Amino acid sequence: MRKLLILGASGLVGRALVGECKGSFEIFGTYSTSPIDLPENNQFQLNVSELEQMKNIIRKVKPDAVVSCLRGDFDQQLLFHKELALELRETNGVCYYVSTANVFDGDYTKHHSEEDQPNAESLYGNFKISCEHELKQILNERAVIIRIPQIWGKQSPRLKGIKSAIEEGQLEVYDNLACNHLSDTLLAKQLKYIIENKLEGIFHPGTVDMMIHQQFIEKLVKKLTNKKVELNLKSIPNVPGICHFGLTSVRHDIPENLQLTNQELIDYLIGPSE
Repeated sequence: MRKLLILGASGLVGRALVGECKGSFEIFGTYSTSPIDLPENNQFQLNVSELEQMKNIIRKVKPDAVVSCLRGDFDQQLLFHKELALELRETNGVCYYVSTANVFDGDYTKHHSEEDQPNAESLYGNFKISCEHELKQILNERAVIIRIPQIWGKQSPRLKGIKSAIEEGQLEVYDNLACNHLSDTLLAKQLKYIIENKLEGIFHPGTVDMMIHQQFIEKLVKKLTNKKVELNLKSIPNVPGICHFGLTSVRHDIPENLQLTNQELIDYLIGPSE
């Protein structure tokens, strides 16, 4: 059985990936503070500043695939991923790096596909571009980039925030922001498919359609409650017209049964707990 190491297995994406891949891989994972749902010998406490510990884990596990969905200080993360790539270069392991739509937050004139060059304005977007570049520079085709839009889950901080705002009776929404979304469980299924089939390159998972942020939240709130909730309309500043912040895909190697619309995502989020 192939070995899968998940860096950041205690986070939203990591937990979903652990759940999805059990039985298909021998899974190992790292956590920062809270242990994870894995055998004791298959989990390691690791912070992004602990480079030697990371190298020891790679040498001990000898993973076929490494998924990085870490959080932490940007400078430390950048150094961590450089050292990770150098360590993996000496093996046959492939690194699957979870990146972000923010690599395009310097250009809101259109939605962006895998073929577009990153163009970031934010510190976060530029940091993610640097990590992508470092990994690809060292590992070439053994660095696979997974850029994700806003991610949701039934237990996600984002959905919990919406529910808290409903209780308070008011929500902030953007009336000029067009984007797509993704669930933690669907991303886990897509990542599993990508790893199992040894697909390469850059991927833009996300709902296949775009929706104005205000519209998405309105639909979600109506499914969650009959209570009257005041929506405080905001606009992304300094953007004439619609702010395009979605990820599109020109790839055809992810099957249709692993894709969702925004409405299907909303229906999933308000459905029964798994």
